[in-house]
Amino acid sequence: MHTPRLQALPPQESGWLEVDITAQRVVYRHGEESRRQWPVSTALAGTGQQEGSGCTPLGWHYIRAAIGEGLPPGTVFRGRRPTGEYYNAELAAANPERDWILTRILWLCGLERGFNRGGNVDTQRRYIYFHGTPPDQPMGVPRSHGCIRMRDTDLLELFKLAPPGMPVWLHS
Repeated sequence: MHTPRLQALPPQESGWLEVDITAQRVVYRHGEESRRQWPVSTALAGTGQQEGSGCTPLGWHYIRAAIGEGLPPGTVFRGRRPTGEYYNAELAAANPERDWILTRILWLCGLERGFNRGGNVDTQRRYIYFHGTPPDQPMGVPRSHGCIRMRDTDLLELFKLAPPGMPVWLHS
């Protein structure tokens, strides 16, 4: 398990996110106080930094970009761009193997050089996000390909609270 350095802790007077992989939840905190939490689904392959691993990375990150502001829930994204599609049962049936990225994207960037930033352990270049997922996908159970999946309604709430630059700590 990776333990963050004390000097890497977020400021005590501002908001930040804690992703607890073991508990499969994200907590919005202000200083030490927990203000809100939601269930998530992280990687089926577990935790890890390596490119191509399908794992959810650990350590300190920040939100690099918030994508999808103003788009309707269920908007389908590919390559961080809306496709013009909206998730529904017919689209799902026509694309049974698709890894759906829906509604909003909060793109993460690692803060720890050599651990989750740079080289073949770079979270941003691995395209690790918080993103929406179809309603039939379970929460609280690891099932993603590395990203942090959320219910659309929960993600919309988080999106309002988590602007670019917000610190995010992922741990197990």
